[in-house]
Amino acid sequence: MQATCPGCGNHRCRGHGRSYNYTGDLPRLREASAVTAIAAPTAGGAGFRYYDAPTPNTTVAMSVPVTIRRRPLPDVVTQGLGSHPVLDAIFAARGVRESAELSFALKDLPPPSGMAGIDEAVSLLVQALEECQRILIVGDYDADGATSTALAVTALRMLGAAEVGFLLPNRFDYGYGLSPPIVDLAAERKPDLLITVDNGIASVDGVARARELGTRVLVTDHHLPPEVLPEADAIVNPNRADDRSGLNNLAGVGVIFYVMLALRQALQQRGHFGGRLPPLGELLDIVAVGTVADVVPLDRINRILVEQGLRRIRAGQTRPGIEALIRVAGRSREALCAMDIGFGLGPRLNAAGRLEDMRIGVQCLLSEDAGKALELATELDSLNRRRREIEQEMRDEAEAILQSGALSDAGNPPALCLYEPHWHQGVVGILASRVKDRIHRPVIVFASDDNGQIKGSGRSIEGVHLRDALDAVATRQPGLISKFGGHAMAAGLSIAEADFDAFRQAFAEEVGERLKGINADRCYLTDGSLRGQDMTLPLAEALRFAAPWGQGFPAPLFDGEFEVVDARLLQDKHLKLRVRVPGDDGVFDAIAFNNAPDPLPRGQVRLVYRLEINEFRGERNVQLMVEYLDY
Repeated sequence: MQATCPGCGNHRCRGHGRSYNYTGDLPRLREASAVTAIAAPTAGGAGFRYYDAPTPNTTVAMSVPVTIRRRPLPDVVTQGLGSHPVLDAIFAARGVRESAELSFALKDLPPPSGMAGIDEAVSLLVQALEECQRILIVGDYDADGATSTALAVTALRMLGAAEVGFLLPNRFDYGYGLSPPIVDLAAERKPDLLITVDNGIASVDGVARARELGTRVLVTDHHLPPEVLPEADAIVNPNRADDRSGLNNLAGVGVIFYVMLALRQALQQRGHFGGRLPPLGELLDIVAVGTVADVVPLDRINRILVEQGLRRIRAGQTRPGIEALIRVAGRSREALCAMDIGFGLGPRLNAAGRLEDMRIGVQCLLSEDAGKALELATELDSLNRRRREIEQEMRDEAEAILQSGALSDAGNPPALCLYEPHWHQGVVGILASRVKDRIHRPVIVFASDDNGQIKGSGRSIEGVHLRDALDAVATRQPGLISKFGGHAMAAGLSIAEADFDAFRQAFAEEVGERLKGINADRCYLTDGSLRGQDMTLPLAEALRFAAPWGQGFPAPLFDGEFEVVDARLLQDKHLKLRVRVPGDDGVFDAIAFNNAPDPLPRGQVRLVYRLEINEFRGERNVQLMVEYLDY
């Protein structure tokens, strides 16, 4: 393995004067072993180039120790969990013990009756429908918010609501959640009932304002509740302290779907529908898109919801808007998987909320006309392209900041905060994620709010609960943070621009304390090696469709040593390899995006990779998607 200079990526460099790590040749991997290497840049300028897919993080601005560890297997691996012995081991390593756990039948879902607040919510909704009240849905401006809004509007109309509208606040004018200004804006439509989807759990002031105006409020949300809840007429949030439903991993779209299921049951018991239940199962395609795009843990409940939605989509039983999004994203409807949603459909929906107005996304999902849906999806695709351009400019500037010394030569910082006044508020979350992936430390990126405040979006790593860290900073230094909220891995906040340096120091100190005793190396947790005879199209196909892979139920990842048959660069930035397993005659294509090493690898290499299928000019071949390369 060759060490390289963080300044220029050249292993021969002697001019940048920076120290960097060199570990020499690494020992060969053995079963159930772990090896540690140092991830160093492998090419100057490859850096932050954009690629609309999960990309390897082989180029970093600081030396991050990398551990390759193989998932432990139970003493006994149940046979027949999958269609191949490799799948048996993969499922067993993820805690699956019997084939029944891989059933994706809707009958295996828990009922909504166990959710705290569900009875009060259903009573509100039954009254609203039977009295033909005006209902207004207030959504969030991300993909989960858009799908939640579209599902709520569609389901309520299916269940007989006389008048249902929706309102999605422009993030730049109103910010997040049911704020008093949003309530005043909603009041212009004279609603009898406000329903929040994917927001509202922290909207104490907004709910109070609605009560002043005589408007009832139903909050449906999945974000972690604050200590003081809004005084809404009903609150459904599976993360409430008193909720025992086991549905705490639902996305916002999953929560409102469950509320609609409970409402349908109550209306049926009251004699509605004449024995013909509205088919709410038709909405599972929307549930699948929102659940995957929001990156919630894919526990068994979410896997059922997502798989059922994917099956509907593949069978052509999906709405025109989702069909159109699949088309503009260049994906195959018949072969759609969760990764296609996460890296194809989700970014296009999110682009509307990031740059302009999420109403475009909701209108696309609600459209019943294929032509109109395609027109809206094309507009979303255009916004996503513009978002990429903005993101690339910000990433280039962040790259310059990192290379100029934001990362101390004395050691890697426990956390990083970046701020440029001209950065785009709607893109700071993506930039935080990219930088976090590079340096493998919690990162918060800020942009100006033009009123003396700056808004930040943060992303974290395993072992550092980001919202809890912000809560600790706010408790220790009252007034430093104006407001904050979020989850373990992602959070948002606002601070005074003048307090940026004070916050940056306080945040780094807090994260530093939380990292004590934690192995913060970048870790690739793999499913071991594959034999050459197992690297086949049938296995690659089986891996793709065996289950909805995602957060908490990760897609299969393998590691192994290979002999390089050929190596070349594509577009001067992507490494294309032809490799073989030592002692095997089979030769396989491999590609490492955004990795342009100098010199090109020869001889033996260690790869961490996903087994996928490359389709080109009508031919289908196995391809290794490389996430980490060492030689």
